[in-house]
Amino acid sequence: MFIIAGLGNPSKEYDKTRHNAGFDTVDFLADKHGIYMGEKKHKALTGKGTIGGEKVLLLKPQTFMNLSGESIRSALDYYKIDETAELIVIYDDISLPPGQLRIRKKGSAGGHNGIKNIIAHLGHDTFVRIKVGVGEKPKGRDLADYVLGRFSKEERALMEEAFKEAGEAVEVIIEKGPDAAMNLFNQKKQ
Repeated sequence: MFIIAGLGNPSKEYDKTRHNAGFDTVDFLADKHGIYMGEKKHKALTGKGTIGGEKVLLLKPQTFMNLSGESIRSALDYYKIDETAELIVIYDDISLPPGQLRIRKKGSAGGHNGIKNIIAHLGHDTFVRIKVGVGEKPKGRDLADYVLGRFSKEERALMEEAFKEAGEAVEVIIEKGPDAAMNLFNQKKQ
């Protein structure tokens, strides 16, 4: 079984913001695979289904970004899965251009508070993650304001494609492993 956790902030106020790239990707996967995201468990909105012949739990932590680890730890403990192989975390990354994906099997939080909290709750940094580029913060702009802001109309179209690609990356990770997904999706976009 795989746990696919998309990071974001709950409530309409944060809907479709840069920081909710993980939520948007999970929503894409839920729609594509007919997974109902209505159950509230593990401090998250969850949905169970199948992707690539494997059972999955889609997870949207409702703890707010900075406490995402609480929700993920709860689900991991309940399902007793190997988080180094069966956990996929999807989140926004300001160091990547809008729409660019970067898949990693381990690594630091890179200043992302949601990932920092997950690493703290796991006690290690070895888990598959899909970073969805949301673009660099403009000079002089507050980081929190930027990541909690919405995309322009042009960026949003680009990001919808990125959420679809991130969803496809999840499918490849499940069916062929993270290395295959890294080979396919880590290329720089022009």
